[in-house]
Amino acid sequence: MTPHERHHAVADAHPAELPEQVRTDLLRRLRRHKRAFREDDVQVVERPLLRRAVGASALGNCMEWFDFGVYSYLAATLGKVFFPGASPAAQVISSFATFAAAFVVRPLGGLVFGPLGDKLGRQKVLATTMILMAVGTFAIGLIPSYATIGVAAPVLLLIARMVQGFSTGGEYGGATTFVAEYSPDRRRGFLSSWLDFGTFVGYALGSALVTALNAALTDDQMLAWGWRVPFLIAGPLGVIGLYMRLKLEESPAFQQQLDTHEKSMAQASAGSELRSIVKDHWRPLLVCMGLVLLYNVTNYMVTGYLPTYQTETLGRSSGSADVLVLVAMVWIVVLITFVGRLSDRVGRRPVYAVSAIGMILLAVPSFLLLKAHGTWLPILGVLILATLLAGFAAPSAATLPALFPTAVRYAAMGIGFNIAVAAFGGTTPLFTAALVDATGNDLVPAYYLIAAGIIGLVTVRFLPESAQVPLKGSPPMVSSQQERQELITTSGRLYRTAETASGRR
Repeated sequence: MTPHERHHAVADAHPAELPEQVRTDLLRRLRRHKRAFREDDVQVVERPLLRRAVGASALGNCMEWFDFGVYSYLAATLGKVFFPGASPAAQVISSFATFAAAFVVRPLGGLVFGPLGDKLGRQKVLATTMILMAVGTFAIGLIPSYATIGVAAPVLLLIARMVQGFSTGGEYGGATTFVAEYSPDRRRGFLSSWLDFGTFVGYALGSALVTALNAALTDDQMLAWGWRVPFLIAGPLGVIGLYMRLKLEESPAFQQQLDTHEKSMAQASAGSELRSIVKDHWRPLLVCMGLVLLYNVTNYMVTGYLPTYQTETLGRSSGSADVLVLVAMVWIVVLITFVGRLSDRVGRRPVYAVSAIGMILLAVPSFLLLKAHGTWLPILGVLILATLLAGFAAPSAATLPALFPTAVRYAAMGIGFNIAVAAFGGTTPLFTAALVDATGNDLVPAYYLIAAGIIGLVTVRFLPESAQVPLKGSPPMVSSQQERQELITTSGRLYRTAETASGRR
């Protein structure tokens, strides 16, 4: 059987052969309709629109996270530029404190942009976040140094970082919502993984640029002007990203809003959406926060802290540290869509669970390898961490939006995602740098990852399986007329089987 035939065999399967979560959701919908599906019950996503939505979202995300990620690669240099009077350790901690400040305002960005995205549309808000991120990043490149304007320099840096954080508060929740709502149910894991593919390509491009600058310029040149180059690139990139996002059409789920079953909830929550989310959706919010903690503690440990860990704690050159993190980013880019496709086949929960167990068991060995002399053992250590990070990143953009119904999805994602990132993800470089400095134990980052792995594994216990299942409040999504007919046929079989069983009782 060819891959194409296998794909359609799932849609045209006997009800008993369907994955349990698919059969349960399908049966629930059939009982609500009191009949089998008809053509207008199943949404077909046009492939050109789907490709454009996924591609433009991934590219826009790439540009935005290039902007946001460059800061972490330059943390040690920025510490010397903006906090020159402090000790080397204090410079790093001060730089990471400014890095973490952006995460403090992320929940505020989520609270503002989330409800707007649910009411005005995902596309409009995503265009706005792109503008704000480009402005905030470009502004950092223009700030005079501490030697020029004194204490005003770090204050301006803090303000620019907060603009970045406010923008990012509406970015990831909106982008994941947008792509998930465009994706056919059976390919949501694969298609949504392209969003985080764009994220890590952006990180990799930022790392590659900083690595090239460190190699081409002297330390004095980097401190004088070289550090500004990556930030000044944000202006042109922002214009490109804005153009691409303005060309997108609104997601089918938002255009259609909600199916009949969910419309009353949308009307009831229109005036008090945030209060309604916390009151009515606190369980999925907690699950969302647990998964985001797992993903982002690992993410910011690898992308935000490892460069500084290697230069300041292990005493390596900035060039070798940047190359090592670049290797990790490239490896994640290679893996992530394959892991996303795997999550469509085996489910989101097994991918998360195996990766969390791997983190618990392999965090310490990975850091021991990172500390080893030579080239290949540190590369092996960072590849292990990167593989585990891919296991958390790949299913996230498909899993998190599936926790919430269409009416409140953007806002709920804004709350759950950004609170968790602000409290745990963005503070990871700051806390680990401070703990290593306070304890003198350079394995503290590994213990931090183990704690995140344990929390993540507990969270997976309460995560409902959403692979191949329609989003809450949205009709089933398919990629062709043929798949629509096959799903209608399968729904008829299941409905007849359920009616027969009910008659026997």
